[in-house]
Amino acid sequence: MTQASLSSGMGLAREAMTAGRPDQAAETLQALVRASPEADQAWQLLGYALREEQRLTEASTAFARASELRPGDVDNVLRMAQLCTECGDPAASADLFRRALTMAPENLLALRGLAQALAAGGNTADALGLLLDGLKRQPDWLEGHRCLAALRFTSGDSDGFAGSYANACRALPNTLALWLAWFRAMAQTRNWETASQILDETEKRFGDVQPLLVARIVVAAESGDRARADALFQRTEGLQDTVRDMAYVRHCLRTGRPEKAAPIAERLLGTPSAPGIWAYLSLIWRLLRDPRAEWLDGAPPFIRALDLDFSSPERETLAATLRGLHTARGPYLEQSVRGGTQTDGQLFFLQDPVIQDARARIEAGVRQYVAGLPERVDGHPLLGGPRRGRILYSGSWSVRLQLGGYNVSHIHPMGWISAVFYVDLPSAAQLGTAPSGWITFGEPPPELGLDLRAYAELEPRPGRLVLFPSTMWHRTVPFSAGERLVIAFDVRRPRS
Repeated sequence: MTQASLSSGMGLAREAMTAGRPDQAAETLQALVRASPEADQAWQLLGYALREEQRLTEASTAFARASELRPGDVDNVLRMAQLCTECGDPAASADLFRRALTMAPENLLALRGLAQALAAGGNTADALGLLLDGLKRQPDWLEGHRCLAALRFTSGDSDGFAGSYANACRALPNTLALWLAWFRAMAQTRNWETASQILDETEKRFGDVQPLLVARIVVAAESGDRARADALFQRTEGLQDTVRDMAYVRHCLRTGRPEKAAPIAERLLGTPSAPGIWAYLSLIWRLLRDPRAEWLDGAPPFIRALDLDFSSPERETLAATLRGLHTARGPYLEQSVRGGTQTDGQLFFLQDPVIQDARARIEAGVRQYVAGLPERVDGHPLLGGPRRGRILYSGSWSVRLQLGGYNVSHIHPMGWISAVFYVDLPSAAQLGTAPSGWITFGEPPPELGLDLRAYAELEPRPGRLVLFPSTMWHRTVPFSAGERLVIAFDVRRPRS
């Protein structure tokens, strides 16, 4: 193949990637590397395309070949290391990240990756130490702070998990991004008192700049200070800020003014926040008795339960495998889990044969749900969009709840279709009176104080797969005793 033909093919592949068609890019690139097996850049781009297609083993092979052809390129080593992490091989991942650090000692992606690989392999102490050493060298490393805080929080340190932010703000007091990151960490735990104190300190140094004003709005609205929130919203009425607008929508719902929330929420549909705003429009339209609520959520709602053919021994084997993955002591900051744990990373990417068998059988249920959806509807978050043929995942994980555990009412803005598969459940006596332990749909978050009943309450059963739109509010009702072990996942929105 001539250099001109190779360059043309690479250009076509990049265009396909930009257009959201990594499958087309992969097909083009596979033809290129067959014709030009020494084309290292084609191998590297093929790795990216295959990773986007979630063909991880093939992607790893492509990056390995690119690394052989261009041994000094640290990016190929980093990609191989990350793929090992995703496939459930933290030891191999750690070795590759160490190799990357040898090649590029100051590479923070490699440092973070090594820390995550060590933590995944059960070496939390060394992971924490590595992150702390990196932050000593570069106190404004925001992703390092986020990673350290998450690891501390899931290890049970719910009080001092954000300590590195405080140290960094003392070391670099004129770095606004650090102060805001510290504030966001505390806001995630809804510790509004500490969050307000951080804002007070920040304002003394930077004045009443826009990011701090928006943060004040969030605190006032979410902590229930209606008078202050109203005053701040009025003061910022002409401000074009998505966070401010989202806070305003929630504030109007909480204070019984859905008609004021409606135009703001509808305008936000034209922004990247659209996947998250649909759920609020559902609440708004229901409160206003707008027929678009039924258009959005379905009448009956787009919820389906399928009982899959898993024998008791198969579920027991799957349950034992999943339990081995629940190594954290608590949930992540941003998760909906209360009284339990959630696994990290993409569960369906793990190359464990038990996980892959479950994935294949669950995916058959997903295809059945998709095949049963109504015809395409323009502008609809579930029924609109391009072709529905390919099943890829934006997230997959396991949740293990124990006595009194539950999930708060939430949505999955990164998904198109969401689902839960019940692997193991408490006995009927342990669950308690129905609907204890059930999944409910359509109930708003309790902090909004809305008088809206659930669309549906579904009883969990071992082997049952429940599928629903990712934009639909759902929660798990607390139960009395025992263990509730599930697989949950989000199907990625079709891109083309």
